[in-house]
Amino acid sequence: MTPTTMIKTNGISKTVITTQGQLQILKPISFEVKAGESIAIVGASGSGKSTLLSLLAGLDEVSEGEIYIDGQAMQNMDEEQRAQLRGAKVGFIFQSFMLVQSLTALENIMLPAEIAGHDDAKKRALNILELVGLDHRASHYPNQLSGGEQQRVAIARAFISEPKILFADEPTGNLDPEVSDEILELLHNIATNGTAVLMATHDYRLINKYPGTVYKIENGVV
Repeated sequence: MTPTTMIKTNGISKTVITTQGQLQILKPISFEVKAGESIAIVGASGSGKSTLLSLLAGLDEVSEGEIYIDGQAMQNMDEEQRAQLRGAKVGFIFQSFMLVQSLTALENIMLPAEIAGHDDAKKRALNILELVGLDHRASHYPNQLSGGEQQRVAIARAFISEPKILFADEPTGNLDPEVSDEILELLHNIATNGTAVLMATHDYRLINKYPGTVYKIENGVV
């Protein structure tokens, strides 16, 4: 059975207006991502990798080209429609974790499921906490967790609604190498369960360690 195409792009690019004129951050790119694929986009800061993830997740709009998420044309949607698509199909992991400091690890993970109206939000959160190896830290607040533990909570929160696509922007950027490797393995394991994972990173050390496909981006060119 052929895997479903979760992301398809046709010549997408991003240009912004600066005080010095137009700046093309991302040059035209076309590619596909299948269900269950694990992809890393590696590049230096300012190379365009985070912009690419933002475009694919519908957090920003393309200047040219087309993006299809699970067969749906994102370029034809307004912001509200893109937000609904993200809520239904997309999870996003931020480098800075973006956890709510006044909520416990369990409550942070439950939050998206509660917003989505799932009656079993707590049960889902407890199951995912166990999956990421933090069931013993459920009642701890973010400031009581290490950087690696906070990132695991962020991954669990992004995955609680069982998204078809998981975006990770510099998920190992604030972590030491050993913990970074653990996070990479966790993301890859999620991908093998059918979720497509796209990670952006500036850590070239990962090229030989990443278990999925690696693309290099430089000056907006993939």
